Amino acid sequence: MKYNPIDRNLFIKNRRNFTAHMKPNSLAVFNSNDIYPIGADSTMPFQQARDLFYLSGVDQDKSILVLFPDAPSEEHREMLFLTETNEHIAVWEGEKLTKEKAFEVSGIKNVFWLKDFEKVFFEVMTQCDTVYLNTNEHYRANVETETREARFIKWCKKNFPAHQVAKSNPILQRLRSVKDPIELDLMQTACDITEKAFRRVLKFVKPGVWEYEIEAEYWHEMIRNRSKGFAYTPIIASGNNANVLHYIENNQQCKEGELVLLDTGAEYANYASDLSRTIPVSGKYTKRQKEVYNAVNRVKNDATKMLVPGTMWKEYHKEVGKLMTSELLGLGLLDKADVQNENPDWPAYKKYFMHGTSHNIGLDTHDYGLLYEPMKANMVFTVEPGIYIPDEGFGIRLEDDVVIQEKGEPFNLMRNIPIEADEIEDIMNS
Repeated sequence: MKYNPIDRNLFIKNRRNFTAHMKPNSLAVFNSNDIYPIGADSTMPFQQARDLFYLSGVDQDKSILVLFPDAPSEEHREMLFLTETNEHIAVWEGEKLTKEKAFEVSGIKNVFWLKDFEKVFFEVMTQCDTVYLNTNEHYRANVETETREARFIKWCKKNFPAHQVAKSNPILQRLRSVKDPIELDLMQTACDITEKAFRRVLKFVKPGVWEYEIEAEYWHEMIRNRSKGFAYTPIIASGNNANVLHYIENNQQCKEGELVLLDTGAEYANYASDLSRTIPVSGKYTKRQKEVYNAVNRVKNDATKMLVPGTMWKEYHKEVGKLMTSELLGLGLLDKADVQNENPDWPAYKKYFMHGTSHNIGLDTHDYGLLYEPMKANMVFTVEPGIYIPDEGFGIRLEDDVVIQEKGEPFNLMRNIPIEADEIEDIMNS
């Protein structure tokens, strides 16, 4: 992996926190992701299942973690099952984790080879009453491909039909949404890499460059700073392309006088950052562009202050809607009649700001978090208002990643990344 070694105490603490929520005499199983095929012998780059990584630090395919805190035998209380390497694998694929290296990474002493899994698993299943199975219950999940985890769940239910079944996901949703200091450091690193890439782009953009050339500048700076690249498919949207919320073609030329919306965050050690900035292709905003830009920035700043312990996600978004309505009235995009006659289910401001303002971020760009529970300290949220005006040929979105504090305003992990319109102009023209 490109990233530096992570303190294994993070994964030790994560396992301890998870097992504290398990029922008596139960075990939990977590599988790695598959390496997904493209065609012929081609595959997609491997991405580890985030829950397995969160609990073990293992970043390798064909890996299984079993947690059985009440196991009669101490060696069965935490178990990793890994592919046993050999000379052929070492030559063709590179080094796999040894048992010793797996302990260094995870803090798990009992490491078995994958070929022994069914035998050992049968033994521990005869000793437990409940098995925790790990399903994806994220509110935005849309899974069409059968995962390795899903195949295991079918196999487990078929072969052990008398066991009670429990869900790991509600426990993980709570745990993963509140970040450990080690996680916050990793996320800060991801944001710092994003900063370097964005500053590089500010010096690169000018009339005539292509969106994909800007994307390449990001890639260069991210890779050279130990990132695998973007945490999500990047949006490089010039002109009216910015009014397509998930525009990812990135194949148009940037023209003089246009704005280019950049939604481009780096990953680091599987942790995501999520940045949005909107910059002038010519190095200077027009009067109207700056008016709208500053309106979005004011909404972002005021919305950020609302992210404090106890805030409810749904109510927060209603309050941000009020802020945005006020700004749109000031910009002449809405009038009082629009607001008085609005549909409560789709308020007037939604014509120009149709997406949410904040989501959890962490190991996933849209991370786990129980949105019907109050916000807590050390949760990390994006703040990303936008105003999209197809009739005027531009859209603006601004976004930072912030950590909720016990008291006071959130801590901005992107505090060093230029955002004020004047500062962006100064850098682009320096």
